[in-house]
Amino acid sequence: MSDQTTHIRVDLKDPVLAAFLAWLVPGLGHFYQGRLAKGALFFITILGTFITGVYLGGNNELGWGRVVYTSWREGDKRLPFLCQIGVGLPCMPALIQANRVRSQKTPLWNGFMAPPVPEGQQQPGQPTLNRLNKELHRFFELGTVYTMVAGLLNVLAIYDAFSGPVIVEPRRKEPDEEDEAQNEADPKPDEKPANTPGATT
Repeated sequence: MSDQTTHIRVDLKDPVLAAFLAWLVPGLGHFYQGRLAKGALFFITILGTFITGVYLGGNNELGWGRVVYTSWREGDKRLPFLCQIGVGLPCMPALIQANRVRSQKTPLWNGFMAPPVPEGQQQPGQPTLNRLNKELHRFFELGTVYTMVAGLLNVLAIYDAFSGPVIVEPRRKEPDEEDEAQNEADPKPDEKPANTPGATT
């Protein structure tokens, strides 16, 4: 009897659009495809991890979300942002704030996701990187790790939205293998067990 495999068809719709939506907001690409359970799972877990990191990396005095910022200044290149941007739209305030700081404008939203000012420069309400590490202690690095992990996890979700679920089919036996297995199971008609009466030695 041959193995029967149940095929579940998943309509990926437009995979490129689904992948873009999955990057824009975690889980959105899966909602677009009608994969609601997976979409809810990615939305809650990835954004929950990201928001936890944002909370850990700030306070009322310094401003919130200080661990998510982009900077390419010499001596302060924010490489973790390359991972954090994987979360998509939730990182956009960091790009807006970096552009304002570069243009010597006051950051918006009480410094939410604004880059720190360089050492030796004074700017009201804008701390330096040393001050952030000193006052937030280990929570600055911990918040950075949380937000980076969220971005990297969303890369996996983007891939899943683009390529769909992995379906592993059981290995089917080749016709020759099935014949050999059948021959081993059924004794030949002219063979008799050695211990039965009438058997020749």
